[in-house]
Amino acid sequence: MSTKIVHKWIGILLAAPLLAWSLTGVVFLVKPGYDGAYQILSVKTYPLKRAFKIGPSSDWHEARLLRTVLGYHLLAGDKGHSIHLDPVNMQLKEAPSAADMKRLVEDAIGVNPERYGELVNISGNKAKTSTGVEITLDWRNLSLAQSGRDTVLINNLYKVHYLQWLGRPFPDTIFGVIGIVLLLSLTGLGLAGFVGSKRK
Repeated sequence: MSTKIVHKWIGILLAAPLLAWSLTGVVFLVKPGYDGAYQILSVKTYPLKRAFKIGPSSDWHEARLLRTVLGYHLLAGDKGHSIHLDPVNMQLKEAPSAADMKRLVEDAIGVNPERYGELVNISGNKAKTSTGVEITLDWRNLSLAQSGRDTVLINNLYKVHYLQWLGRPFPDTIFGVIGIVLLLSLTGLGLAGFVGSKRK
């Protein structure tokens, strides 16, 4: 089989991946909607109004005292893991009820009502807003993460861009390696054809 025919078929095989790579690459350069899709949502905190006697553990490597709409929280690093304590009695602070979860999240999303709208559903540590944004509470670290339809879309574009088309890590890796090998082969054959034509 001639070099030209091999070059042609490799080009045909790579047409769809290269087109997808190019179009998604433009999106990543322009970054439309990134500010909202990856906006950092934080628990709203308030000034501390009282003092606590805190006896640190020898295993702690850090400690933070915070005050939210739910009261006071002591976040400490214990043996490589974060723990969430009640500074009043130094016991583990129980996860919030649905009502407390609602108060905490509503307090946080008030900074951007246009993106988050209103809370419409709470299930466990997850909340859903009227604008379709899902908010997840990490109680151990007292942190929030948000993901909307735009976040899902951009994440899927990343999967398309990096040839993660099969939905499983190992097959996606193999697929990506094959794509790179074909692209290098296409480039090599093109250069070989160019050099060969110059010698004639």
